[in-house]
Amino acid sequence: MQRRKFIALLGGVAAAWPVGAQAQQAGKQYRIGMLDTTGEAVKPADIGAFRNGLRDLGYVEGRNVIIEYRSADGRPERFPALAAELVGLNVDLIVTRGTPAAVAAKNATKTIPVVMAAVGDPLLVVASLARPASNITGFSAFVTDLMKKRVELLKEIVPGLSRVAALLNMSNGSQPDQWKDIVDDTCHGRCIPASRRAKAFRHRAGIR
Repeated sequence: MQRRKFIALLGGVAAAWPVGAQAQQAGKQYRIGMLDTTGEAVKPADIGAFRNGLRDLGYVEGRNVIIEYRSADGRPERFPALAAELVGLNVDLIVTRGTPAAVAAKNATKTIPVVMAAVGDPLLVVASLARPASNITGFSAFVTDLMKKRVELLKEIVPGLSRVAALLNMSNGSQPDQWKDIVDDTCHGRCIPASRRAKAFRHRAGIR
């Protein structure tokens, strides 16, 4: 029960579990695992805000909470091993940023609670938005639903627009559908296929 109270404090994701910092288990030191795409040095404001939020709730790093930060350093294929490492540390909670990190956490554990701080397509991780039916909860940017609207806005801004380029990371599970939306619904089949686009980019960038 203490773990559930801690999660409620952290994310505000379960209204049925309200508890104040004064109700913390005496002497308990919680351990939070964090899975992120980039290192702490790249986003100090974000991580600082996270620590400040914990501190406001009575959880001070080094005193009653430990943060195990793991970064994929821009290489999403590292997430499964990093998630397994956090599970091996028996963390109380895993916080993820980005769809690949959330998918890795989902595959790594069915028991440790996972809070998605940001995910592009939550339906790649949970069964439904109304009833996740798992150990996972959190927040979504719903970016997969916005691509069509973005292109519509571009066409309003630039009348007669006939060519649209999209920079997408196809290793991110939420992004192939975004590309498909562009091809099927806005470009009417006249877009450059993703495979050709990626190959051309790698050639220009000297990437093998």
